Amino acid sequence: MSPTEIYKHLPRTNCKECGEDSCMAFATKLANWEASLDKCPPLQKPEYRNRLGTLNEMLKPPVREVSLKSKTRTVKIGGKLVMYRHELTYFNPTAIAIDVHDEMDDQILTSRVNATQGFSYEYIGQRLKLDLIAVRSTSNDPKTFELTVKKIVAQTELPLILCSENPDVLEAGIVATGGGKPLLYAASKQNWKQMAELALMYDCPLTVTSPFDLEGLKSLVKTLKESGVRELVLDPGVSWKTLPDTVNNFTMIRRAACKFDDELMGLPILGVPAQVWVEEDVKPEVLAWREVCLSSMLITRYADALIMHTTEGWALLPLVVLRQNMYTDPRKPVAVEPGLKVFGQPNEASPVLFTTNFALTYYTVASDIESGKVDCYLVVVDTEGLSVESAVAGRKLTADKVADSLKETDVEKKVKHKTLIIPGRAARISGELEELSGWSVLVGPMDSSGIPKFVQEKWANRA
Repeated sequence: MSPTEIYKHLPRTNCKECGEDSCMAFATKLANWEASLDKCPPLQKPEYRNRLGTLNEMLKPPVREVSLKSKTRTVKIGGKLVMYRHELTYFNPTAIAIDVHDEMDDQILTSRVNATQGFSYEYIGQRLKLDLIAVRSTSNDPKTFELTVKKIVAQTELPLILCSENPDVLEAGIVATGGGKPLLYAASKQNWKQMAELALMYDCPLTVTSPFDLEGLKSLVKTLKESGVRELVLDPGVSWKTLPDTVNNFTMIRRAACKFDDELMGLPILGVPAQVWVEEDVKPEVLAWREVCLSSMLITRYADALIMHTTEGWALLPLVVLRQNMYTDPRKPVAVEPGLKVFGQPNEASPVLFTTNFALTYYTVASDIESGKVDCYLVVVDTEGLSVESAVAGRKLTADKVADSLKETDVEKKVKHKTLIIPGRAARISGELEELSGWSVLVGPMDSSGIPKFVQEKWANRA
């Protein structure tokens, strides 16, 4: 969708109420999915109703966005625009749920919910977390399921997936959420009519399942849409033993949506890697390994939500890091704010270093400084998110830019010396930097892991 095509349907008043200088600039933001139509106040007026409808249809993603809600938190899944990440970017990272069931011992139930809610890992400035609790009914008893859901809702704000083939059990669970909007799992060929009525009555999204039968899945979706259910999620089936078919089905669904505008397949996809745990006589660590391998494949193959069983950190940590890497915007390097950072308790004699604002570079340097317990000042130079070597080669890290950063951060007011340690990979700008800034330059190590040793050996003995 080009900005020009979008511009034709905007009010074209150049009122700037959207925060952009012109309607064309706003159209460009819309085309890049960096703005939404509700940011244009004139477009919300009755006289522009038809144009708004046209634009909504033009900008509709091939994969519908579905929201799961608790009383205080919303998790969105789907909403994908492209099949391949390099074509634009992926939105709404794969939501990961941990399963519990209604016959679980109270202590274990509490422990698993706490483990899910408390999972947190900081990765290059991002806090990585789990998203959902999946509650399965193994008792098939509405009262037991209701009590379990109530216990969970009292313990966590995470949205829920309620799992049962029995509509009466699911209804008891929905009521127990006290006003949330859980994902219902699942409508099948046997129970679709009752499940549709339940989804419509409580305005909840509904999962449609037809394992390893895409034509059957599509037929069910068509039937449910004709019944009035709009928020649907697809479960095409997952199996460790038929891994090629699993991956192929997920791929074909997303391809049908993004390449062939198939609205029946243009829905979020749910995978249930937790099913590997039904296999008996296999060690738990092997099952956890299989589960995380399967989950990794499904994240790369378009899964919008996963139900998992393991709570082992060694299994979940690589998975959430993979997810984070998949869902960064390829058009924008991951960057941190430039400026002056303080480590430890530096004084007027402490060293001053600089690095770039590429997030991975910054956090690596920061980690090495902290682990080496180096008290120092670190000037973070804006290189538009490029690493040191790339920024020097691309003229994004120049002597005058570093000199300007030294002035802007007022770091010279914090120390009684004018000696700057620069990255070894930026050695080529050392001479020009000394001329422009008036600071003496010490060329530091090529790798930031050498900073503690360099400071210990070179800083105290500098001329």
